[in-house]
Amino acid sequence: MLGDPRHTTEDIRAADPLGADALLAAVPAMNARADVAALTVALRALVPDLDRAAQWSVGGALAAMRDLGILLGSLKRHGVQPLHAVPEALPVLELLGRRTDMVPRDTVHHYTTWNPKGPRRRTYTGHPTEARLQDAVRMVFPGLVAALDDCARVARLEPYDPGFATALHRIAGHVGTMVDSIDLTVAQVPPEYFALTLRPYFEEVEIAGRDYLGPAAAQVPLWLVDLTLWQCDRSDTAYDAFLAESLPYALPTWRAFHARHHGGVSAVGKLSAAVSWEGADRLPPALTASAEALGRVLRILKTFRARHLGIARKAYSDDVRLYEEGSGGAPVALLRSILDLTRENETMVRRATERRRPAVTPVGPAAA
Repeated sequence: MLGDPRHTTEDIRAADPLGADALLAAVPAMNARADVAALTVALRALVPDLDRAAQWSVGGALAAMRDLGILLGSLKRHGVQPLHAVPEALPVLELLGRRTDMVPRDTVHHYTTWNPKGPRRRTYTGHPTEARLQDAVRMVFPGLVAALDDCARVARLEPYDPGFATALHRIAGHVGTMVDSIDLTVAQVPPEYFALTLRPYFEEVEIAGRDYLGPAAAQVPLWLVDLTLWQCDRSDTAYDAFLAESLPYALPTWRAFHARHHGGVSAVGKLSAAVSWEGADRLPPALTASAEALGRVLRILKTFRARHLGIARKAYSDDVRLYEEGSGGAPVALLRSILDLTRENETMVRRATERRRPAVTPVGPAAA
């Protein structure tokens, strides 16, 4: 991932290729008034000339998509398909998608990681709670990038290798940031605020006859960690379908990561096979260390998913929700299913490594 312009986050945040700073600062007020006419004029004003857009660097194109995306989501929130109102934006969005090798609209990366901080921050509402949610999501990406490097190491190693456990311990430290993020969200973002105020801005937008999801937190690809730890050979059809929907919204390097490891043997699968070959009552120390490290990571993932499910149940409860499905396109029931799968794999690792005791030969009168 070194050298990928998509990871030059400070440069992308600083970029303003559309000269949009002043106009986008007014978007929260337009949204508060549901001023569709003003939002339409704003989008039309920002649409660049195609020849000009074709000259931008990848980072400049990402920043432009970020800024156009705030207006796409705003118009759709007020019941207007943006490209019906401003059809001249279509070829620009398609060009930016090709230039960045991403979908032709903004994603969670544009909304959080590549979004400036401070007075240049792009938001739908201008509310401090929206900024807190952006920051909570933003904080997970450095750890996720690091975790995927170690996931690739785990995929190359066997559980008998001491490096297997070492890499898993590092993964545990990295994904622990996800738990910190969800705790921050619980503390600072009321479920009602997300469900009633922010969720409508993450609606699908139609582009060239296809619907594209908004910048949902579900696009944070924790599922790539799942992929190498257990999912590639221990999944179910509902989770597989969700991944197929989510994959196009991932960064190009992460889509390549999925392609390399999809259909492989997971860490849980390799550990289970190694344990099954051991005939002794106690496992070799290296295998025990690998099992303990893998169990630790799975417990952290289980904790994150349990807390995420709790938030989702509140945000999509019958007396609050405006939508049947989450902003990532999945129902709350899928979160429950993924939690169950994570728990089952953690339980499998724990049970596989329980110390096996040799049978005790009876002595004394009972032996007769």
